[in-house]
Amino acid sequence: MDIQQFKYGSDNLGYLVYSEKSGIAIDPGAVQDMVAFAKEKNIPIDIVTNTHTHGDHTLGNNALIEKTNAQFIDCTTLSHGRILDLKDGSGLEVMLTPGHTMDSLCFKGAGFVVTGDTLFNATVGNCFSGDLESFFHSLKLLMSLPGDTLIYAGHDYVIDAIKYARIIEPDNPDLSRYASAYNPDHVVSCLSEELKVNPYLRFDAVSIIERLKEKNLPNETQFQRFSSVMEVF
Repeated sequence: MDIQQFKYGSDNLGYLVYSEKSGIAIDPGAVQDMVAFAKEKNIPIDIVTNTHTHGDHTLGNNALIEKTNAQFIDCTTLSHGRILDLKDGSGLEVMLTPGHTMDSLCFKGAGFVVTGDTLFNATVGNCFSGDLESFFHSLKLLMSLPGDTLIYAGHDYVIDAIKYARIIEPDNPDLSRYASAYNPDHVVSCLSEELKVNPYLRFDAVSIIERLKEKNLPNETQFQRFSSVMEVF
């Protein structure tokens, strides 16, 4: 199993997860580039699906299906733990992660996870659903993955995310190292790095707790701290 990232629009990121026998397109906005890559690798694209139903993630669905005769799997019909088969014995595991939207989900592969707009590199998505508690539990689910899991997100917001992270946690020494590793041509980080720099995942960090105390914000429980960071920053 392998994964190829495709940038489209100003900052959207789509993916082709593939083996020698099969490919699964996720948020396929870069239709032409994805088709060309699959042709070069001699990979059939068998499935088209999405991380959620926002239009900037679904806009390439129909065009890619027309060009490949792939099966469309509506992400709203997927259940937690379902496996999307790559026809070589491997597959993508569905993780339901409501919060950004209530239909948001992630796809876990071999050593990586495609996180859509739930978890970005160095930040998280907006809670458009209004259900901050579900969002918190979804992020906790992702945080429970192995530290070397690669995070492939739905947008490249890294530069702005680091700026905000420095406002929230100005003395974090890991931010400079994280920023120096940023590659706009291949946007990725590992979970262990996110836990060091992503302020929305660092609700147990002493420095974050101290910042919340300084601002007289709720900070007694994990969820209170997460909510305070989300609502204030």
